[in-house]
Order: sequence, then structure tokens, then C-alpha cells
Amino acid sequence: MTQSLNSAPQKQKFSVAINSKMYQNLIASTLRDPARARRFTAAITSAVAVNPALQECDAGTILAGALLGESLNLSPSPQLGQYYLVPFKQNAKYDRGGNMIRPEITTATFVLGYKGYIQLALRSGQYKDLDVMVIKQGEYMGKDPETGKAKFQFIEDDDERETLPTIGYMAYFEYLNGFRKVVYWSKEKMMTHADTFSKAFSRQGYEDLMAGRVPEKDMWRYSSFWYKNFDDMAKKTLLRHIISRWGIMSIEMTTALEHDDAVNVADDGQIVTETVEAARASIPADAQEVLSAEPEAPAPTAEDEPEAVDISTL
Repeated sequence: MTQSLNSAPQKQKFSVAINSKMYQNLIASTLRDPARARRFTAAITSAVAVNPALQECDAGTILAGALLGESLNLSPSPQLGQYYLVPFKQNAKYDRGGNMIRPEITTATFVLGYKGYIQLALRSGQYKDLDVMVIKQGEYMGKDPETGKAKFQFIEDDDERETLPTIGYMAYFEYLNGFRKVVYWSKEKMMTHADTFSKAFSRQGYEDLMAGRVPEKDMWRYSSFWYKNFDDMAKKTLLRHIISRWGIMSIEMTTALEHDDAVNVADDGQIVTETVEAARASIPADAQEVLSAEPEAPAPTAEDEPEAVDISTL
């Protein structure tokens, strides 16, 4: 009988677990290149070592998420921002008779970063150019009266530009055949979008946080990507919007979208995907989400409910 990789002891150090025969066999059979396997093992071990919250995650979910990132040729380095492994705590699950059917477990959720979207799109060979950026005060010039397309006049002095407030976000792409698409969302529209679709974000909570009205004891509630780096989440949201609606989707990008914001489990030599929403359905309301370097957490208005950003709704 094949032992599930997910059954490895939770408290075992990841640096020990990943070098076990069971995990190394999976890495070797997946990557099929000894040199690449060694580089992968070293890279993911380093990424986990510098993230204490990630060290609490089930080793099988870390490995599966990292192997998915490796299969997409994306780096696990948080500094590069191509993808993240976000800790997510699930309380123990019991049947109606009170018998435990699953112990408390902390899993690693695969979250694609906006820079990962750009990498995958450009790698498809269909795009001549693709980017997303913040728009500063004074740069948005309204819409062309004839075409309805947004117009911009960018501030050339980078130092001056950095000091100005962000008023919106612009994403664009251009195919090799010359077709070009530009989309602009004001920050107001993005804020409304996040408040509507992300259960991990509250507009009122964001305003309280920016105004310094949040007590230190409640700061754990504000660890969502939307609170920690609103601009990066906005960029990702707009990129996903423009690519999924008007762009060409490669097989790699489709795979990334299917696994984005999901728990990937290494089991019997396969990567099994469980969406966070599916996992969340069995979580008691009083559970709390684990914090990471760039974690997701409940919106301050949702009483102690563990919510990660549901990027699949964006």
C-alpha cells in the first residue's frame, strides 16, 4: 500500500521532511533531472526557512505547491513576487457523532503573484508587450471622446512621481500582430471591487488601518494581501481581468489559474488540488488563520472567520 505523502508528521521540520526518501522520490519523478531536483530542494528549503509561519504548514502541501510553481518555471522567492505559498489553518473536523475525521492542520495555499501572470503571458509567445502599473495624480486625462479609450500623460520625473498619490491602475497588452488592449480602473473602482468580492477585505477596515485607528491586538486581522500591499493585489486583479477577457491563454496560464488560491496536496505521487473555498467549508467560525510573510486573514468585520483572498472571484 502506498503511503500518502500528506501523512508525514506535521511537526517534522520541513528541511528534514523534504530530504526524506518519500519526498525525494516524488521530486525526482516529477522533475526528471537530478541537477534541477537539487536546485529545487535548496530553493524551497531556503524559502521555508525564512518564513516561520510557513514552517508550521503540512510539508506535503508546501511541496505540492512548490512543485506546481516549479512546473510553471516560476521562482519561490518572495522578493520576486511570482508566486507565494500562504499558510492557512483548518481546525479539526468531526463527524456528527463527535469523532475526529481530520486533525487540525495548517496547509500552504498556492497564490500566483501579478509578476507571475506577466511571466506566463510573455512566455506564451503571443504577446509583444504586457504590463500593469499604478496611475498617479494628474496622469489620467479622461477618455477619448471618439473611441472611449483612456488617455494618459505620464510624469517623467520618477522622484516626483513617487511622491504623488495613486488614483488608479492601468493594464495593457499588445499582440505580435499589433492588436492592443488597455484597461483603466480608478482606485475607487478597485476598492469597491475588493470590498465586494474579497471576504478577506473590508473597505472600512482599510480606512481604519490607514488612519491608525486599529489597536495592536487586532492587527492580525489586517494581514490580508489587500491590507499589506493593496497596489500589488490591484495590479493582479486588473491583469487577470484583461487577460481572461481579451487575452490569449496558454496551457501554462490556464493551469496556473486553475490552481491559484488553492491547496495542493502531494499524495501518492500526484498533485491533488483542493480549492480554499472547499477547504473553508469545513472550518468552524471561531478558527483563526495563520499569518505569514504575506498572509491572508479575515476582514475585520467578519467575526473571527478565517478567510483568504478568494482570487478566483476576481
